[in-house]
Amino acid sequence: MKQPAIYIITNSTHSVLYIGVTSNLIQRIFQHKEKLIDGFSKRYNLFKLVYFELYEDMNSAIQREKRLKIWQRSWKERLIRKANPQWKDLYQELF
Repeated sequence: MKQPAIYIITNSTHSVLYIGVTSNLIQRIFQHKEKLIDGFSKRYNLFKLVYFELYEDMNSAIQREKRLKIWQRSWKERLIRKANPQWKDLYQELF
């Protein structure tokens, strides 16, 4: 899936959220799941894709990511629950 996207990943207890941007969502989530990326997501065991949005261009995706990162956690949770009420892992739905 070579298309600009923003995504939210979490851990098994949903206690930590991470918002990222990528041009290849399938590859990027695979990297998170396999802990191939050092940093925040690896440290907090973030592997579960609970939300994503696709964009036509990377600029729009980056702007959305920046806006979401400053949101309160409760707003992010509401966004996730609206699209994914059970907080299931959406990774398999990308194929």
